[in-house]
Amino acid sequence: MSAMKVCVLFRPLNSKELSEFGDAVSVQGINSESFIIKDEKEQEFDFTFDRVFYQGSEQADIYEFLALPIVQGALEAINGTIITYGQTGAGKTYSMEGPSIVDCESKKKGLLQRVVDGLFEAIMNSEKPSKYTIKLSMVAVSNSAEALQSLSSGIANRAVGETRILRLFLTKFGKLILVDLAGSEKVEKTGAEGKILEEAKTINQSLTALGKVINAMTSSTQGKPTHIPYRDSKLTRILQDALGGCSQTALLCCCSPSPSNSSESLSTLRFGARAKHIKASVHVSCKEDIDNIKDATVYPNVDESRERILAKLRERMTAEDVQLLEKLLVLEGIFFDPNSVDEIEEAYEDVTSRTISSLHKAVEELNTGVEKMRRENAALKTSLKASEEFYQHQLERRSLCLIL
Repeated sequence: MSAMKVCVLFRPLNSKELSEFGDAVSVQGINSESFIIKDEKEQEFDFTFDRVFYQGSEQADIYEFLALPIVQGALEAINGTIITYGQTGAGKTYSMEGPSIVDCESKKKGLLQRVVDGLFEAIMNSEKPSKYTIKLSMVAVSNSAEALQSLSSGIANRAVGETRILRLFLTKFGKLILVDLAGSEKVEKTGAEGKILEEAKTINQSLTALGKVINAMTSSTQGKPTHIPYRDSKLTRILQDALGGCSQTALLCCCSPSPSNSSESLSTLRFGARAKHIKASVHVSCKEDIDNIKDATVYPNVDESRERILAKLRERMTAEDVQLLEKLLVLEGIFFDPNSVDEIEEAYEDVTSRTISSLHKAVEELNTGVEKMRRENAALKTSLKASEEFYQHQLERRSLCLIL
């Protein structure tokens, strides 16, 4: 069992913080792993993580310590996940993307560009001659520049504040997931209104669900058996393997060093401290025989995609099961990457789970109904007994009157 690698980044003070508090900071570094932070009441808290990156740290240093081992693991068929967490403006997106996905000077490149570059570089320099296929989400790519350009186009269409999840699938290798979580600050501090406020509340619910999963997993590692609510949100469902499966997972907690954000920074650090207790059973994922894999093809026609999915399912399931699953998928409105059997199986599990939950709910409602009928029946019996006693009493009175 290996622990999740958790690191902390304190970004430089921004112009607003400098104008309000000058160069005052709430963080006192002890060494490269430990520090002390003060809250709004000047109370001190000490934390220790795998690595602490203070103001002025290089992007390359973060990549080499946090992400490079995961990239190398992916080439050995070990799944990996890299997550950035913290309040809005704490440096999550800059750490993940740098100032720009493309056209960015080498020194400022973020984790995302370095992971993609490192992945292709490692494959090209591999001494083992082998074919390979890399898929970026639902787009097939063949080189680093093409992958980054696809990422740039996708990010341009992304709303600010959303959680972004990037998946890199390596045929015959591992799966890499990079997650730039939405801001973790309290909704009232965002100043959002109207539709944006409602979106912020929804995002907060996902992060709350993630926090509950972390808490449940921490309790499990301490010997307390407990249910882990992975299915409470789409975010936790996607991250299930990363949090409790066979994935190498690294978490970068991004914080502001300013006293004005000490409350949010403490919340982020406590989240990271809990995550550090999570253990995962990291192992090599199932390798496919590359010679039996056909070239990846993007099917623009929905019917063709559907038929390809069903054909793959028929190889593993009976015709009746496939027919039932097809109906369930249509009802649930689930959409797949036609080249990903893994996602089909995950969705199948998801639909099965929801069906079981519905059945459990129906059984509970039935039990409630039965219990209600039992109570009503008992009340009727009591009422009937009272009526019989009353009738008997009346008969006795009449008999007594006749005797008199």
